[in-house]
Parts: sequence; structure tokens; C-alpha cells
Amino acid sequence: MRWAALFDDMEVQFAAALQSASEEEAADLYRSEQGRVALTARLAGQGDWTVTVRVAGGQNFTGRISHVGSEWLVMRSADRSVLIPLAAVQVVQGLGRAVGATPTRVHARLGLASALRTLSRDRQHVSVYAGSADARYDGVLDRIGRDFLELALVPTGEERRSSNVQGVVTMPFAAVSAIVTLA
Repeated sequence: MRWAALFDDMEVQFAAALQSASEEEAADLYRSEQGRVALTARLAGQGDWTVTVRVAGGQNFTGRISHVGSEWLVMRSADRSVLIPLAAVQVVQGLGRAVGATPTRVHARLGLASALRTLSRDRQHVSVYAGSADARYDGVLDRIGRDFLELALVPTGEERRSSNVQGVVTMPFAAVSAIVTLA
């Protein structure tokens, strides 16, 4: 009788040790997989969540992430869309647990210049934030280079015509913290 109890106790201890080792391996595997997740994949999985993104310069933008490129994200709220270079993101609050799909090869090639060329082609009126809330420039994107943009300063509500242009500013992409368009 004592032997049976001893063997039963040993079996229970062995099963507990196996369970503990299995849980530890699973936790290690989970941590390893999480180490492979890129920020773009985390952001791409947040379609239904309202998030707040703090950018360089201290501005906060709140909305739902609608698109994620290799170097940028677009957030939409009721009245505007905000294109944010990933290099300007400092903090994201409100992310859910989801992770988006791994981007395709074509998707990975859509850099910031590609997104800006679309706005430029559409002659969309934008507000460009460059570092701080005080450094805001309103106008129409005239030229998009490899690593810079040129913005024709045009008063809000007016079309881009040479008579309406109050000046042109050129800035490197690295200086851009956000580009806002009215929805």
C-alpha cells in the first residue's frame, strides 16, 4: 500500500514538472515570436481601435488607423485624415492586442514619398507640422523629392494658383511630424 502511494506521488510530481517545463517553453516561444513583430504590423492590426499618437513636437492626434505603409500611417477621425511618418511617432496609446498581416513586397516599397505624391497629385490642401505646434504650414504640396517636399503656401479654402501662393517652403521628410487633410 505504501509503495502505491509513493509511486502515485512520484507520478504527480513528474506530471507537474512536465507541465511546468511545457509552460516555460511556451512562454519562451511566445516571447521569441513577439520579438519578430514590427511596429507596422502592430499598427496595421488596429482597425477598430481608436488610438492617440504623440509625434515629435508634442502634438497628439486621435483617430482610427486606416492605412499603414512601410514608413507612415494614416489616421482618420470624423473631420480629418492625418498622415504621420513613423520616424515622428513617439508614443501610441490605446492599441489593442491584434497584430496585422506581414506586409507584401509591394506594400513594403510604398514609402513616405509615395503617400505624399498621392496628395500632391490630388492637389489636396494640407497642413504640414514640422516639429512643433507653432511650426504649421498650410498649402498645397507642389513637389515631392526623394527625401524632401515643397509646399506652396496657400490660404485655407483657396485653390493653388500662382496669384494665391504666398511663398514656398521646402523641408526634408525628417522634419515632418504630421500632415493633416480635411476629410
